[in-house]
Amino acid sequence: MIIHAKKGQTSYGEAIGILMLDTFTPFIHGDVGNAATFPFPVRYQRVEGFTVTMALKKAGSVLDSIIEAAKELEREGVKAITGDCGYMILHQQKVTQSVSVPVFLSSLLQLPFILSILPDEKKAGIICANSESLDDSLLEAAGIRDTGRLVVHGMQNYPAFNDTFIRETGTLDTEKVRKEMTDAARSLIAEHPDTGAILLECSCLPPYAAAVHEATGLPVFDYITMINHVHAAIAPRRYEDRL
Repeated sequence: MIIHAKKGQTSYGEAIGILMLDTFTPFIHGDVGNAATFPFPVRYQRVEGFTVTMALKKAGSVLDSIIEAAKELEREGVKAITGDCGYMILHQQKVTQSVSVPVFLSSLLQLPFILSILPDEKKAGIICANSESLDDSLLEAAGIRDTGRLVVHGMQNYPAFNDTFIRETGTLDTEKVRKEMTDAARSLIAEHPDTGAILLECSCLPPYAAAVHEATGLPVFDYITMINHVHAAIAPRRYEDRL
């Protein structure tokens, strides 16, 4: 086999590229920002100046920086590009048109699939970083035209989550956040008992997906379920020919 180098590429084997917010947050195992979360190599690219505040405010001024960061990941050889904030859905279409590899910036892209596997009388619950920022424009960008089967619960008023992921104190108390997550999930179910599945919007929430599942008994989707899904498509497993 003869292998040719790709001009400008400095490393190889990273199929998934991840666009990162410009943040000051510890990323634990299970977080999109922790490379040990994945059973395959990933490549990170920070979008300079794209802060949590700008993401929650849905600032359009960062689009050029996002596109340039995506192009840099493509130059480095990734086969697909994702993000680390569900609110990146605002930029999904324009980034997709700017590179030649698949783009799936937001965990919210899973919503049409989740709704399609539930009975019509069941709803999809979304636990997000800030429910005030998750408006119809973002849901429409994710392919949702009718929000009647969605219920949203924000984490902005939970102190430990707010301190770490919104105020960015630089310190994470995992047990406090885990408790807040289970409290949030139980509150969502208590208010909407017809919820059939839960989506965790924020890329910092997958470490607590198991706790949410145990607290509710429901399927839980998050950034990691989406990234693993896409990776399985761009790097299919080989099978032996056997019964």
